[in-house]
Amino acid sequence: MRGDDEKQRGLYSYVPLEQRIPPEHPLRKIRPMFDRALECLDGEFELLYSRKGRPSIAPERLLRSLLLQVLYSVRSERQLMEQLDYNLLFRWFVGLEMDDRVWDVTVFTKNRERLIDGEVSQRLLGAVLEQAREHNLLSEEHFTVDGTLIQAWAAARSFKPKDDVPKPGQGTGSGGEVLLRDKVKSETDPDSRLYKKATADKSVPSYLGHALMENRNGLVVAAEVSQSATNAEREVALKMIDEQLRHDPLNDAEREYTVGADKQYQDPHFVARLRERHVVPHVAEYESGINQRKNSLTEAERADERRSISQRKRKLIERVFGWAKLDRPLRQVKLRGLKRVDWFYRLTITAYNLVRMRRLMPVAA
Repeated sequence: MRGDDEKQRGLYSYVPLEQRIPPEHPLRKIRPMFDRALECLDGEFELLYSRKGRPSIAPERLLRSLLLQVLYSVRSERQLMEQLDYNLLFRWFVGLEMDDRVWDVTVFTKNRERLIDGEVSQRLLGAVLEQAREHNLLSEEHFTVDGTLIQAWAAARSFKPKDDVPKPGQGTGSGGEVLLRDKVKSETDPDSRLYKKATADKSVPSYLGHALMENRNGLVVAAEVSQSATNAEREVALKMIDEQLRHDPLNDAEREYTVGADKQYQDPHFVARLRERHVVPHVAEYESGINQRKNSLTEAERADERRSISQRKRKLIERVFGWAKLDRPLRQVKLRGLKRVDWFYRLTITAYNLVRMRRLMPVAA
């Protein structure tokens, strides 16, 4: 029998918000991990906010909503607030009841600089990794490094000639060569640069996102954004490796570290600096042609049986960049300035680690 299309609406709902979220939903495992990371930052939040004046929106709720923006590929904070107004799943994750009012979208603008100055996304990444370390999910000695191009929120036509073009020998190219990025500057995002990773590509306003991944489960242990440059990937890679070695809880002389990388890192200076740090370079080599002369590995390093393992594991880092850029806000970041892009990039990497960890460790919902 056909049912009636009743127009009368119920005045009250007797089903709690908690019961509306399925027990097997992925966010059921992600939220406890993220909440625990936020608890570790409670003291930092106290320092960021004044003890006087009207209470602001809790930073924990702001960060949960920004995490949803990354996880669900919400294109803008305005659309995020629209979703938060009627999406019960979003309300539950952020911590709002069904009758709570959502805040104005300008709250993000007003609080973003405070969170950036407090290095909150970097601290969140560290707090999440600490949970992974407790469950023995991290390799402390075998790593992979790589970089990816992040398209900036600027147009190529916004680049105008600079007034202070460096002299020959003082540019950012190899050997001080003056390149195009030394001659022009964007009027909308001055920190971005025209750059292309491959010869056949078109130069676009961009930044470079860097990641250092541990090889056991493919979790990113360090992340950073830099201005686009040919040698930026290698320079930032060494910086991230130094930070990882410095904070290794079991760092000792007997541990032998390895770092896998693609051919972009087949540079004699980079390989030599890895050796200085007692890190074995497992870098991919050119197999034929004139580029074969660039190969810098010794016979012992080339014959290291662990090198083939590192090269297989290296593909896991491409999953990180694919996940972050396929249809998510990092494909073309909608923030301007190196500090803002770097902050948001680390938050995106934190989101990836949480998605990966929910399958690797048991978490009570």
